[in-house]
Amino acid sequence: MRLAWCTDVHLDHLDARGRGAFAAQLRASGADAVLITGDVSDAHDLIAHLTELADAVARPIHFVLGNHDFYGGSIAEVRASVHALCARDPRLSWLPACDPIALDARTVLVGCDGFGDGRLGDVLGTPVVLNDHLLIQELAGLPRERLARVLAWLGDAEADTLAQKLDAIGNAERVLVATHVPPFREATWHEGAPSSDAWLPFFACRAVGERLRAHAERAPTTRFTVLTGHTHGAGTVELARNLVVHTGAAEYGAPSIAAMIDTALDALVA
Repeated sequence: MRLAWCTDVHLDHLDARGRGAFAAQLRASGADAVLITGDVSDAHDLIAHLTELADAVARPIHFVLGNHDFYGGSIAEVRASVHALCARDPRLSWLPACDPIALDARTVLVGCDGFGDGRLGDVLGTPVVLNDHLLIQELAGLPRERLARVLAWLGDAEADTLAQKLDAIGNAERVLVATHVPPFREATWHEGAPSSDAWLPFFACRAVGERLRAHAERAPTTRFTVLTGHTHGAGTVELARNLVVHTGAAEYGAPSIAAMIDTALDALVA
């Protein structure tokens, strides 16, 4: 199985010609399926862009959602729309709503959206205000203390979702974990280094990281490879002998394949 892994493709930043060129790149990759770790589009265009991409690529597309996918809408409504889309279109798999997907005899794919949960860095003191806090209904206009509580709740919900998936992996030797927001401070790559305390509250999901680390410790013979994005910087960090996180680079208006993943060779090739 060969997967073309992409992240933060932001199809809403492209015209039809640009989206067609990206789909052509995916077709030419020789991939059996596509994996997108969030920020596909925005709330208004997400369903249309997912459908268009599935039509153009003609391969299964597995994905999680990112914060930008909720811009101009609500988290709950966007997720309900995506869930309904995937129920009627078998080419599309939103991983939080799926059982573990067997990629080969030894490898399964699971995922959760993730959300910056405010638990790393300085959530109360940071001057950073993201568009999330203006354009997502559940977060818009919240005072900082209330925002911190909502972010923590969102992070816990994502961690619970992932834990359910990890509990169901059975005897898999290798687990690919797709999530949008880096689950560890060390994986919040931006311009060659982890993000600062001002950005960390919104660039990492500590709750998901804690669940991942706990599962990796309980299953030392299973290798967990985490694929994430969000920060638009590339980097790799090994948190334990069986737990590695790859963060994919991204550029607005120029979506690309972050890496090809060959499960037969057990390799990730940039």
